[in-house]
Amino acid sequence: MNRRWLLSMALACCPVADLRAEGGEGGPRHKVRAAELHAALSTRFPMQFSLGSVLAVQVSAPRLLLLPARNKVGATLVAQLVGIPPQAVAPGEVDVVFALHYEPSDRTVRAREPEVLDLRWRGVPPETLQQLRRGLGAVMKEAAGDLVVHTLAPRDLALADTMGFEPRRMDVVDDGVVIVFGPKARR
Repeated sequence: MNRRWLLSMALACCPVADLRAEGGEGGPRHKVRAAELHAALSTRFPMQFSLGSVLAVQVSAPRLLLLPARNKVGATLVAQLVGIPPQAVAPGEVDVVFALHYEPSDRTVRAREPEVLDLRWRGVPPETLQQLRRGLGAVMKEAAGDLVVHTLAPRDLALADTMGFEPRRMDVVDDGVVIVFGPKARR
């Protein structure tokens, strides 16, 4: 009888073990894998936008960037000037990163504080590169609030919710993002 009781207790603890992930802090955790983040970012592309009245840029094919040292997630985007023959100007690359925050109203992890890290574009004059960098920064700030990086399913929150926890912090790691839960704030 004792063995059955021990087995049932061990099995009952499995969901908690899954939420706790690796690490020494006390609250539950939920890991979002890099592949899930990449899939969510990929649904937003290709996108096209205007920079002033003359330039239009189409960005596509994001490659995921995970920067644990800065606790930021981002993408390397391929950018092409619209209306100019591809052989005239080769596509460029833009590295964009952003911080993450949890939006409880719809259980989403969203981008905030976007930052253009680098813009590489052979054959484009320096003045145009500066205009592109400024324009891309402004467009990214507008788009960041709408950029959903991950949506937590009700089952992802169920156990933590019954324990009185809610998502409190996002930690970027080498292979994804760890959502760290903490005690619910009193409202």
